[in-house]
Amino acid sequence: MGLSNSSKQYLDAFYSGPLLQSLSAQQVQEAMSAAPLIEGIEVPPVAKVENRTISVNDGEIGIRIYTPTGRGPFPLFIYYHGGGWVLGDLETSDAGCRLLAEQSGRVVVSVDYRLAPQYRFPVPVEDSYSALCWANDHADELNAVATDIVVGGDSAGGNLATVMTILSEVNNGPSISAQALIYPVTNLDFTTSSYEKFAEGHGLDKDLMIWFGEYYVKNKEEFKNSYVSPLLHENVENLPPAIIIAAENDVLVDEGIQYRDKLKEAGVSVDYLQLEGSIHGYFSNMSLFADETKTTVDAIVKFLSLVPTK
Repeated sequence: MGLSNSSKQYLDAFYSGPLLQSLSAQQVQEAMSAAPLIEGIEVPPVAKVENRTISVNDGEIGIRIYTPTGRGPFPLFIYYHGGGWVLGDLETSDAGCRLLAEQSGRVVVSVDYRLAPQYRFPVPVEDSYSALCWANDHADELNAVATDIVVGGDSAGGNLATVMTILSEVNNGPSISAQALIYPVTNLDFTTSSYEKFAEGHGLDKDLMIWFGEYYVKNKEEFKNSYVSPLLHENVENLPPAIIIAAENDVLVDEGIQYRDKLKEAGVSVDYLQLEGSIHGYFSNMSLFADETKTTVDAIVKFLSLVPTK
């Protein structure tokens, strides 16, 4: 299909400045923290939004709790934002999380894990798992039920969500009903056909993804760690059902398909949706990609309605 009009509009603005990969992580982080919040995004009201701080190994992180309209107790959705483990925060995923909470009827806990390069792997993974366990242990306090937890996220957040399912199985941790993955990173080897096809000019350039990856890990051997590249996890047959939503014009398309196929071959139920004309990053830019964001949330809600709780 090529690029949608909204994708073209976004890319024109994205490439009007210096390439992110030509700057340092600190320069990009400072620029993004100074950028004004975009006003006027139409999302449904949420009954309650609360910011909290929770303890993690050697520190604290923020979480944002979205409680939907209704009496509850509600099932849970733990959400991890994108940004290549280097960028992003609770604000970049705020609109999408509000929509998810209200449309799914779940308490959404959005996790502000610590970022690289100040906190490289495995810190973002450890923070993410601590938040998952905290939500599980505090379900009553959240007017939620710990027997129905979904993990999800976009891009690097989709990567972390998938890793959470592996960690929970290995550690006999919280029971996860499903994983909802929006253009997830599943394998940091940068060699698929989609990495070549969309290497430049589509927002998440190949060089930019390498830039993110090299800030995230401490050495090249860690790229092959299954907690960095969950596609490399050998036995996935006990992982929860998944929905994978892909952007058509994205270097990550092929590894999303590879993860889908790996789960299917292991007998795990998987839904897959590719949004035509879309590009990586649409879910954290609802002001420009409202239709794509709503389509994504609708697909997740429909999928979750068919997933049995454990």
